[in-house]
Parts: sequence; structure tokens; C-alpha cells
Amino acid sequence: MSHFTLRRPRHPGRLLFLLFLAFLIYLIAGAVLPFSQYATVSEATRSSVSAEDFRQDSPGSDRVMLLETNESALLERIRLLNQAKERIIISTFDMRSGESTEDILAMLLHKAEEGVSVQMIVDGFSGLIRMEGCPLFYALAAHPNAEIRIYNPINPLLPWKTQGRMHDKYVIVDDLAYILGGRNMFDYFIGDYPTDDQSHDREVLVYNTQNGTDHTGESSLFQVESYFQSVWELPDCKPFHDNESLLERERVQKQTEHLHDRYGYLLETYPEQFEPFDYEEATLTAGKITLISNPIGIYEKEPVVFYTLARLMEAAEEEVIIHTPYAVFNDYMYDTMKGITSKVPVTMMVNAVENGDNFVASSDYTYNKPKILETDVSLYEYSGGLSYHGKSLVIDNELAIIGSYNFDLRSTYMDTELMLCIQSEELAGELKAYMLDYQEDCRIVKSMEEQIVPEHVAIEEIPFVKNALWHIVGFLLKPFRYLI
Repeated sequence: MSHFTLRRPRHPGRLLFLLFLAFLIYLIAGAVLPFSQYATVSEATRSSVSAEDFRQDSPGSDRVMLLETNESALLERIRLLNQAKERIIISTFDMRSGESTEDILAMLLHKAEEGVSVQMIVDGFSGLIRMEGCPLFYALAAHPNAEIRIYNPINPLLPWKTQGRMHDKYVIVDDLAYILGGRNMFDYFIGDYPTDDQSHDREVLVYNTQNGTDHTGESSLFQVESYFQSVWELPDCKPFHDNESLLERERVQKQTEHLHDRYGYLLETYPEQFEPFDYEEATLTAGKITLISNPIGIYEKEPVVFYTLARLMEAAEEEVIIHTPYAVFNDYMYDTMKGITSKVPVTMMVNAVENGDNFVASSDYTYNKPKILETDVSLYEYSGGLSYHGKSLVIDNELAIIGSYNFDLRSTYMDTELMLCIQSEELAGELKAYMLDYQEDCRIVKSMEEQIVPEHVAIEEIPFVKNALWHIVGFLLKPFRYLI
């Protein structure tokens, strides 16, 4: 009779390592390969975008107001949310625990308890990292009049879906008004609460003068609401803990009571935000207002926002001013910017690398700055201390464009993005004044060897190792720039 002995593998650790390595390659390849080819602009988009379509000869039904400070962003949200009677719509890339978040959630829960419909979309990365396991968000999500959906929830077993991010930021209340811009909703961007750090950003409030009338549909508010609905109905948007039974759990009950108390705190601390307010008096005249958006799916995107902004810049007759946190271009974007600067002067302000809060984008900028300079933009590097997160353009002192779009490859080809183009000499003038004020705290880059530094601007000394690391990382990231 033969006898067989079952032997254990001689090197089980090696097998486990190979399995782990194979899984790691699967995750990385699955996450990056779907976006490795840049989408091109379709003929349909080329034929549908005309600079003339962003203007009209008479004032429109909307009036506008800049929200230039983080404090104004919180206060105007409280004021606007307080007036909701039927519906509140919110979209944000990132929302996390903090003082201002509690303020917003307290307002939303109070309105839900009054019978107002509350709908919120949050990106899947924030939903997983910031909201899962946090009873503060469960307290709102589980209320029968509120629903939170997560855009493309993170699933590591499906890595080819992980890079599709929703970067939109806006708030809509009834047919009354909306706020749209670049701010995420937590203390870093909203409010004036003590934090380790804050960031400069910008939004615009748009007031519908025809709200409640038969002409209300003329407002640009409904462009944003229609866009929201298209995202809301995507199969890739999943409900976030909408089970009402959660409200019976002790931790959630505790947070619900905390939000009730927080609402009382807001009434006591900001009484003026709960009083009648004349939006007509506080806002500026606008002509045509147009929402510019990228495709909403989770995979590679046709660069609609960049293409549209480029057509508007090309049609400029006097000047273009661009403010963006970072500049990460491919050949198509370099060539497009060269074509624009050959026709009209273009100023572009970005964060100085030591001033920004995105190490990867700073590394790419450090490595590729010579190519930026070759586009012939007048390049300003902001050195004001706090990171600059605003995304804005002024064209010919007539068009003010504000939103979520960074002039980088991720915003161009990967993320959902929104920019609001507002025809208004008054708003463009006000926005330009703020932009020029920021530029006072910039060094002007004339070439790689020459820069002009104002006397009052203190340039942070960059350690040799950090500067070298920026260059090294910028070089190593060359094959993966499309992810930045």
C-alpha cells in the first residue's frame, strides 16, 4: 500500500507576499489605467459653445453677491437656509465634523423637522473617510424628510471606479436663491472658528428676483437644480444611512439633541440672520448667467469646462485674469493657453509652492513651471500665508466666472466641475478688485531666473531637501500626471 504525505509549502510567507503584491498591482492598475488617455473635445461640444451665447442686452431676473470671506459664507448659509419653505439642495465634495458643520446640520435638521425636504450629495471619498461612523451625520440622514446620497462610494474591490470624484459645491433654497463656488463645507473653508489653519476661497450668491411668480423659471437657479437632479439620479449615487431606526440608537439620539441645542445657539448668536432681509438691496445687477459643467459620469470626461473657458478667453478684447490654486497642464492645455495669450493679455495667479496645501500639485508645478512660462501668461505666485483655494476668472471687466474648477488635469478630465459665468460689470469690477488685492501679496515670475518680489512680501525660505523633493516627486509623477 502506498502512503502519501501532505507537506506544507516550504515558503508560505513568500506565497502570501506574492498574493499581496498581485492584489496591490490590481488595485493600482485598476485605479489609474481608466484615465490614462485624455478624452478629446467632441464636435458636438465644439459646435455648441459660442462666446456670444454668454451675454444678453438687458438685465436678467437674477441679482448677485460675492461671498469673499469664510465668515460671510457661513452667515449667508444660515440666512438662506432659514428661509426655506419647501426644499433645500446641497452638494459638496467634502464635509466633516467641526463647528461650522454642526451649524449647517443644525439648520438642516430644524428645517427637516418643519417639513422642508432636504437633499444632500457628498462625494464618495468624503462619505467614507469623514462621515461613516459619525452619528452627527446619521442624525440628519435618518430623518424622514432628509436624504443624503453618496456619489460613487469607495469600493476597493472595484478600483477602476475609485478615481471618479464629484467636486461640485452649491446650496439651493426653494426658488429663492443659491450659493455656488469653491468652498467645501467644514471649518477650513467656512466660518471664523479657531482652527489650526484656514484657506481663502470664494463663492457667489444668486438671488432670483422672480421667485414665487410665474416667471421664476427664468432664473439660472433652475440650471443648477436640473444639473443636481441629473447627478442625484445616477445609479452611482447611493443612499447614506437613511434608515429611520437609527434615530432610536443612543449615540444618534445624543447627536440629535446636540443639534437641537446648536440651533438654539445659532438663534442667540446670530439673531440678524433670522430676521427679514432685502436681497434686492444687497445684490448687484446681472445680465445672463450660465452654468458650465463637466460630464457627470464617474469615468474619464470630455474637457467641457476647460474648453468653454478657453473659448470665452479667446473672445476677450481687453484682458483675462485667472485665479486658480494650482496649474497642471498637458500639451493640449499649454497650446490652448499659448493661443489665448497671443490674442489678449492673460494674468494667472497660483499658490506659491510654499504657500499651497497640495504637495503633489506643488511638485508638478515646480517641475513644469518652465512650460507654464512658455505660454506667455503673466504669472503671479501668491505668498500671503494662508493657502488660496479660489477658482475665478474676470474677462474684459464684464464676465465674472466663479466655481469649483482648478486649472489642473484632474479638474479637466476626471472630476465633475461647475463654473458659473455671470455677465455683470458691477460684479466683475468687485471681483477684479479682490483679485488685484491678492496679487499685491504675490511675487511676479518673469522667468526661471527673474522674479519681482514686493517689499512687504516675506518669502519663506524653503529647505534644500524639501525643494529637491518637489523636483524629484514632480519627475517621478510624469507618467501619472493625469491624476493631479
